[in-house]
Formats: sequence, C-alpha cells, structure tokens
Amino acid sequence: MTIDLFLALLLFAFVSSITPGPNNTMVLASGVNFGVRRSIPHMLGIGCGFTLMVAIVGLGLGRIFVAYPTIYTAMKIAGGAYMLWLAWKITHAGPMGEAKTAGTPMTFIQAALFQWVNPKGWVMAITANATYSMVGQPVLSAFIVAGAFAMMSVPSNLTWVVFGSLLRKILSDAKTLRIFNVTMAVLLVLSLAPLLWH
Repeated sequence: MTIDLFLALLLFAFVSSITPGPNNTMVLASGVNFGVRRSIPHMLGIGCGFTLMVAIVGLGLGRIFVAYPTIYTAMKIAGGAYMLWLAWKITHAGPMGEAKTAGTPMTFIQAALFQWVNPKGWVMAITANATYSMVGQPVLSAFIVAGAFAMMSVPSNLTWVVFGSLLRKILSDAKTLRIFNVTMAVLLVLSLAPLLWH
C-alpha cells in the first residue's frame, strides 16, 4: 500500500470513527453519567471489538453476507433490537450521584460484542475493506485496514467521553440530565435509520 493510500485510509478511519453514530452516542452518555475513568473499558471494548470485526470482514466475512443476505438481515434485526434496548437503558439511567447503584457503564466485553450488531460499524468495515484493499493481498490488506481503525479508535472515542465528562457539571441537575439522556436515546434510535434504507 502506498503512503498516499494509507494516509487516505487513516483519514477515512478517523472521520468515520469520530462522526456521530451509535458508539459515539453511547460513550458521550457514558462520559456524562460515569466520567472518563469508568468509561475506559467501554472505549477499549469498542476499539478492540471493531478492529477485530474489520479484520474478519476483510478476510472474507463480507463475501458471506453477499452470498447469504438473510444472515445479514437477521444480524440487522438483532442489532436494531439490541440498540432499542440500549436506548431504553440510557433513558432510565439514574442521577449521577446514584450512578453506582442505578446503572453501570458498558463493560469491555459488552462494548466489543456490540460492534457485531452496530449497523454503522458494518457499513464502515465493508466500505473500508472494499475501498482500500490491495489487489492480490487480501490478508495484508485486511490487517492494514484494521490497524488504521485501531489507531483512530481511542482518540475518537476519548474525544466523545471527555466531552461528555465536561458536560457533567452542566447536567448535574437531575431534570437536565434526564433530558440529556432521553435526547441521547432518541439519537441512538435515529441512528437505526440506515437499517430501514439498506
């Protein structure tokens, strides 16, 4: 892969990782409700889970979805249902003072597994592998593309978690926090729109 192509890949990975989507909505809400330190496992789970998914898609999983679209449809339905459940969970998060008893941040494993039902994640993984793969080098291409996303994941997620953490003071009032959490839940549900069109 040429340096120009790799830089283009890094830019694609950064832009697609930092723009709003289910992961960023959830880590923003986690930053508000639990702070940066308690959100670290969530961030790392996203990075590791998505990097693994990108690599596996590059190694051939994407071709399976093309050959058997019903599998992809089933995963989209499961992903949509899970995201609706997460939206419900966000709307019912307790006040910050009750965070330890009323709710817990997403764990590393939960965040990693969420990548497999995240519609934006699938679009990103398939698009990146289709666009930046090198002809005749599928294995090397898969790992380069996955590596680019691994490099961009932590800075992107950390930006959203820190932003959420900075909002904690503004949202310390229970009513304001409730409005924020409902807004985040609505945005998470709206991020399901691609499921309806693809």
